[in-house]
Amino acid sequence: MKSLDWLVLIITLSGIILYGVYKSRTTRDLDGYFLSNRSMPWYLILLSIMGTQASAITFLAAPGQAYTDGMRFVQYYFGLPLAAIIICISFVPVFSRLKVFTAYEYLEQRFDLKTRTFTSFLFLLQRGLSTGISIYAPSIILSVLLGWNIYLTNLFMGGLLIIYTVTGGARAVAYTQTFQFLIIMGAMFIAGYFIVKDLPPGIGFTDALRVGGRLGKMNVITTGFTDKGFDWGDRYNIFSGVIGGFFLALSYFGTDQSQVGRYLTGRSLTESRLGLLMNGMVKVPMQFLILLIGVLVFTFYQFNKAPAFFNELELKRLEQSVYRDSLHQLKQELLSIQQRKDSALALYPGRQETAFQQLRVLQEETEGVRSQIKGLVKKNGGADNDTNYIFLHFVVDYLPVGLVGLIIAIIFLASWGSIAAALNSMASSTVIDFHKRFSSKGHSGEKDYRVSKKYTLLWGLFCMAVAMFVSNWGNSLIEVVNVLGSLFYGTILGIFLVAFYAKRVGGNAVFWAALIAELIVVVLFFLNEYKVISLGFLWLNAIGALLVWGIGWLLQWVLPKKTTTA
Repeated sequence: MKSLDWLVLIITLSGIILYGVYKSRTTRDLDGYFLSNRSMPWYLILLSIMGTQASAITFLAAPGQAYTDGMRFVQYYFGLPLAAIIICISFVPVFSRLKVFTAYEYLEQRFDLKTRTFTSFLFLLQRGLSTGISIYAPSIILSVLLGWNIYLTNLFMGGLLIIYTVTGGARAVAYTQTFQFLIIMGAMFIAGYFIVKDLPPGIGFTDALRVGGRLGKMNVITTGFTDKGFDWGDRYNIFSGVIGGFFLALSYFGTDQSQVGRYLTGRSLTESRLGLLMNGMVKVPMQFLILLIGVLVFTFYQFNKAPAFFNELELKRLEQSVYRDSLHQLKQELLSIQQRKDSALALYPGRQETAFQQLRVLQEETEGVRSQIKGLVKKNGGADNDTNYIFLHFVVDYLPVGLVGLIIAIIFLASWGSIAAALNSMASSTVIDFHKRFSSKGHSGEKDYRVSKKYTLLWGLFCMAVAMFVSNWGNSLIEVVNVLGSLFYGTILGIFLVAFYAKRVGGNAVFWAALIAELIVVVLFFLNEYKVISLGFLWLNAIGALLVWGIGWLLQWVLPKKTTTA
């Protein structure tokens, strides 16, 4: 990076930290620290919810996901709008009326203490692991760009973040997320503009989409059906998106404290509902536009020489290994393919159909050669998935000086926004569902406030430790996080669905049903990983929720009856 890039990066990040500390002034009690005294308007709730979702993984890995797999990932979000409506009808009014700090407090009133504790534990486990991955995502940037040690980079990233999260609580999180989100979206639009601007003369935005579409990247809607019938292992299609995505969104926004804590800050029920509903309307088009950036980058590399492998560190290691001769030969093949692509693209736009026919064949050859290079990387002991590096590589190589620093800054900002909300939510769940419930019911507001800051720090350290262990994962980070969530979200959602809609099912039945359902979901996941079955991870959300519901009803007939109240 150039000096101007460093200046932009430092000013942006320092400004956010100072802004967060400044906005951290609030009452020194739990209501102020975790819920900002329930004083937020709907538009701040909206931006805070979106900022919590839009981690660095979204902006780092989503364009790469579209580059490699096309736009079909957007179907993952199709169930969100319907989920938002149901949450506003059933979930938000209950949480608002009971004035709870965490969603899991309601479960003790509805069922019993063990159900509340188990559900909160599942949330903390899942969110702690996911947040560790979110810390790791921006650490990739500095480690790749500067050759920094990834472990020291994780410590650096996590340490900066903890400063304003521990200091400010929910208020600092909400206000900084708002500022961060506006900067992020502006910078992404600027990046999209420069991608199109740097295409050859005569090739505009619609031409770029046409090229990407004809090469299979504008696959917004896919059915999942093949010649052999429906492919249950297909991760992203209209059915898994609407059904599995619905259950995932219902659990994430309805039961995950990192999101529930955002709309519990609303100054009224109407404000909370409006912020959540607006998120349901805005999220799909926003994600569509982020993925579209990846399609534009794909088109750009049709007209320009693409790297043999986008992870420069792994490529350098390969060049110094016993496989360097094989790598050199494969690079020459890619160079030859690019020369033939240039000849085919010279036919565009006069002979479009001929150009596209040739391009499709050449792109298949390119993917074949890249697969061989990935195989060499894997043989050399490296991570063979470079999806997370595609957008970053383009930014560093082609964007103007200054804008590179801004794009890198927004990846940090996105990471901090989501991680800060996660740390705040994990601290609130730990304090409310465990600390005060089991060890300290009579503390003053000031003492609870100090304890909360300590738990925020401890969770920050835990997530930094998790980041150390995921450094060698080669998968697309956006997929890793969503797969991880799907292991737990279905079970958590099932517990809440029983609580709201199955009044005859009691605490013992739902507790054991949840344990059994979680075990089955984990078994199904590993059976899929080891190719015993073929099942897309989105279906795990629906399976987990329905298992809790069905097993809960069954166990209610078997176990001793216990009268419950809503």
